Amino acid sequence: MPMPQLAHVLDGLPIRGDVLELACGTGQWTRLISDRVRSLTALDAAPEMLSAARERMHGTATRFIEADIFSWEPDRQYDTIFFAFWLSHVPPVEMEAFWDLLRWTLAPGGRVVFLDDAPAKAEIEEGVAEAQVPTVRRRLADGSHHLAVKVLRDAAALTSQLRDLEWEAQVESIDRYHIAGVARPWTSE
Repeated sequence: MPMPQLAHVLDGLPIRGDVLELACGTGQWTRLISDRVRSLTALDAAPEMLSAARERMHGTATRFIEADIFSWEPDRQYDTIFFAFWLSHVPPVEMEAFWDLLRWTLAPGGRVVFLDDAPAKAEIEEGVAEAQVPTVRRRLADGSHHLAVKVLRDAAALTSQLRDLEWEAQVESIDRYHIAGVARPWTSE
């Protein structure tokens, strides 16, 4: 699905209030959600990505944080946590801890909203068979290669996995290659 169509899907997702975007990269998604939120915090581990995102978001009140998501400790809670094409980079062994972090970072009544690749994306990725976790090899614009964790999760299986982690989730295929999800932590009543 081309970027304009994914942006249209994004428009229909419940991203509002005080928003945290994880793995913001160059800020392309940050820009797309910025007009519909009260406040926006964008986090990424790579300084060069944050530099590009800052440039893209110049003139806005976006707060940027440089941190590794897996060791980051939030200093506040958010109404919405958003990430695009990040969940597939979370190794299976980190899923529970990652979703626990999200639970503690959400304000009461908050939600997690995401877009990601679906399993069919494996058809156009170069997998690395000898890797201990699902990994792909990416060719960069400069001709170099880069390895990245890439766990392609099926919508139904991810919904079930999140239920096991005590999240109420609705994850759907939006086309052959992409999924979208909205999740809320279970509340004790």
